[in-house]
Amino acid sequence: MKNEKDSLDKLFSRLENQWDVQELNSDHQVDFMQKLNKKEPKKKYWFMTAIAASIVLMLGISIFYKNEKPKEFKFASKETKRTDSIFNILIDNELVKLKEKSSPENEQIINDALKQMKTFDADYQKIINELQKNGENKQIIYAMISNLQTRISFLQTVLQRIEDNEKFKNTSNEKTL
Repeated sequence: MKNEKDSLDKLFSRLENQWDVQELNSDHQVDFMQKLNKKEPKKKYWFMTAIAASIVLMLGISIFYKNEKPKEFKFASKETKRTDSIFNILIDNELVKLKEKSSPENEQIINDALKQMKTFDADYQKIINELQKNGENKQIIYAMISNLQTRISFLQTVLQRIEDNEKFKNTSNEKTL
């Protein structure tokens, strides 16, 4: 008990000149009540703010959810469209898996993989332009399918590498008896 009293005494002596000891004037209650009862006119900006917020919201939605239709192949047959559709679904699924693996440890691998995917996409767009320009032939269809297979294979390899890194991280932290 005495120790606590000593520490309190030390605290008060250390803070001695730092206390707010100013006395309030005698009519401070009246001033306070006047401020409390004083009604300031409310500004009616809420209507303009609501309109501005609505415009910003609509612009934001339109930017993030563009109504772009997938580019149709001008000369593609049903089989080519179906093949393209199936492969693109598989690629999208692999990209979702890749993004789910996102973590600080995997960030560099994922960023590099996405850069490589942009290169594959640019090559694929060239193939599609060639397909639309010259029509379907075996070489163009083979190039298209090869590009799609390469993208899927690449994404699977990246996912496998990430899983291997995670397994290695988990096993390197274990101690064996």
